[in-house]
Amino acid sequence: MALEKATLPVPQFDQIQLDQLKLKIEQAIQHGQDFLNELTAVPDSIQAQLQVLDTVDHLENSMSESWGVLSHLNAVMNNAETREVHQALLPALSEYYTALGQHAALYQTYQQVHDNSIFSTLPAAQQSAVKLALRDFKLSGVALEGEAKKRYAEISSRLSQLSSDFSNHVLDATQAYFKPLTEAQLEGLPQSSIELLKQYGQQRELEQPAATLDIPSYLAIMTYAASRELREELHKAYTTKASELGGHPEFDNTSAMEEILSLRQEMAELLGFHNYAELSLASKMAPDVETVNQFLVDLAEHARKPAEKEIAELKAIAAADGITELQPWDTGYYSEKLKMQQFNLSQEALKPYFPAPKILQGLFSIVNRLYGINIVEREAPVWHPDARYFELEDQGAVVGGFYFDLYARSGKRGGAWMSGFRSRMQTASGLQKPICYMVCNFTPPVGDQPALLTHDEVNTLFHEFGHGLHHMLTEVDNIAVAGTHGVAWDAVELPSQFMEFWTWDKDSLDLLSEHIESHESLPEDLLKALLDARHFQSGMQSLRQVEFALFDLNIHKTAPALNAAQIQATLDEIRQKYAVAPNASYNRFQHGFSHIFAGGYAAGYYSYKWAEVLASDAFDRFEKEGIFNTETGKQFRQFILAVGGKDTALDAFINFRGREPKIDALLRHQGWTNAS
Repeated sequence: MALEKATLPVPQFDQIQLDQLKLKIEQAIQHGQDFLNELTAVPDSIQAQLQVLDTVDHLENSMSESWGVLSHLNAVMNNAETREVHQALLPALSEYYTALGQHAALYQTYQQVHDNSIFSTLPAAQQSAVKLALRDFKLSGVALEGEAKKRYAEISSRLSQLSSDFSNHVLDATQAYFKPLTEAQLEGLPQSSIELLKQYGQQRELEQPAATLDIPSYLAIMTYAASRELREELHKAYTTKASELGGHPEFDNTSAMEEILSLRQEMAELLGFHNYAELSLASKMAPDVETVNQFLVDLAEHARKPAEKEIAELKAIAAADGITELQPWDTGYYSEKLKMQQFNLSQEALKPYFPAPKILQGLFSIVNRLYGINIVEREAPVWHPDARYFELEDQGAVVGGFYFDLYARSGKRGGAWMSGFRSRMQTASGLQKPICYMVCNFTPPVGDQPALLTHDEVNTLFHEFGHGLHHMLTEVDNIAVAGTHGVAWDAVELPSQFMEFWTWDKDSLDLLSEHIESHESLPEDLLKALLDARHFQSGMQSLRQVEFALFDLNIHKTAPALNAAQIQATLDEIRQKYAVAPNASYNRFQHGFSHIFAGGYAAGYYSYKWAEVLASDAFDRFEKEGIFNTETGKQFRQFILAVGGKDTALDAFINFRGREPKIDALLRHQGWTNAS
């Protein structure tokens, strides 16, 4: 059946030419620079001042749209040509945003609007946008003068370049590695994984299966390969990628990492902070560095007892196999065996019940029951045959659109993310509706079968869809606070982590599962096993997240900036204190930690755990009132998803929950109620 055409204006990905896109971005930057050059003083009237603010919003809209298309293509269809254009434009883009953030007359215009008696009569969203803009001006060095101002601009430009380099090195190092596999090395792997590895081999023009560092390949081998030597070799390749031990000096992130930390520290000092962690937290929900540190340490204490019990169980099952010393390349393999032993559950047994088309149908059905939204696939040009376009309808009216690009492939950055293509805002031609990209790296379809997902992948899909709903269901028309814009970074994971709870509910799982051949939903024994195994190794997983978050916080709160050896020593010390699972001395996790060196999570990785408290507590209300309670869903949409950055994160939460957040629900959802 042919799809109807997209009703929203969408990018013509089948016609995009890089030179034209580059020109469009250059023009957007030029328009912005021209505007800043012409604004030499604060306009006299409040109407003219408000017009300046409106112009800034429209400039941002056109910039984020054109640059957003390029940075999206650079992430999902990375090649030499796209990368070259992306890299070439970074300095001018950085220069423009630095000039914008440090423009005295523009800052004073916002300040005068804020101080005018008319301010209290402006829409709440506009008031919030002005307040956030004033905060961001200060954090962008608007008060700096002379050499300090010039130096800030140089640092900003260099940091954007280094982040891009870091990300490229991780992608290139991941793609540089592959290992042809013999029949014997495939022992233990399920047939579906073998077929996947054959596909990876064919992509590299080999006659035999190949192991790669793409997550579906890596996890298959670490979970199932009976060959301990193979697991060790893959583990070493994976944990040393983009480092001095990775065998590709041209992709080594050591110097990039050192320079990033050094420049961030210098930037923080220029702005009057002791360290970069303080600067990072100045725009977040958490009040200060010590509060975050204490939050993480307390969480580690809650997780310690369960984690110690979990690692003891893991060591025992490995010992029964003759493994006297559990190694990092053993943990995934024996965890799977232990799960099988304790719960009679394997990811492999679940996969035939989770074909991608059924998962999407179930996800859309759940969203419909919660928020009254219909999701319809539409025809639109895409960048790759894997990508698909959908629109959200509320009572027949289209409110937003999104693209799915769900499967791992060559030339695509690893991980999963949501990024906005277009934000909701009022324009001269009417209301602009939001559109976003949701990107994952799931196990791709093999042969003529649809993709079969693990339950972990289902979880990831729901997580990203939570971000997408936050972007698309906004009811705010001011771009600076619409969707996820203006939302405190440590609260922005609330809608995403919240959505994950529906993958652990019996009624939801009935909607999400259907056997690829028999079309039966998840049988009672597998359903029970899955739900019983929900807290499997939750202590170890939490300690791992705390380890990453404390590492991130520590390297950003230490002055002067650390060098590579000190970065390693910091990680080793945190592991010594908190980790229960073994780690190899050569592990260079930090060299691939894109979240903090190439993403927006610097001194903010704790946000995942911080927002998990909010998400658990929000879901606790659904547990009490019914997880498909339409009234509760309506209120979550109204108070959390619709408000964007119009309300502070804490106010939004209190409006939904009726009180401040508590940690109790998180401890219960982790299965630690008696393990504090």
